[in-house]
Amino acid sequence: MSHGPDEDDVHTRAQLLPEEAAAGSDDPEEQARVILEESEERTEEPERTRRESTQTPD
Repeated sequence: MSHGPDEDDVHTRAQLLPEEAAAGSDDPEEQARVILEESEERTEEPERTRRESTQTPD
């Protein structure tokens, strides 16, 4: 398992999309970090995260 998202990736993702900017974000860097960490987790452990997802059909 990796040690979290790359800081360059976090910085890039922290640049809000228009709809994100309209909704606002208190901390775009932290929001980006969380999004990328969750994405990384789903990529590295797809079966576990699939079972835990409320959006995955049974």
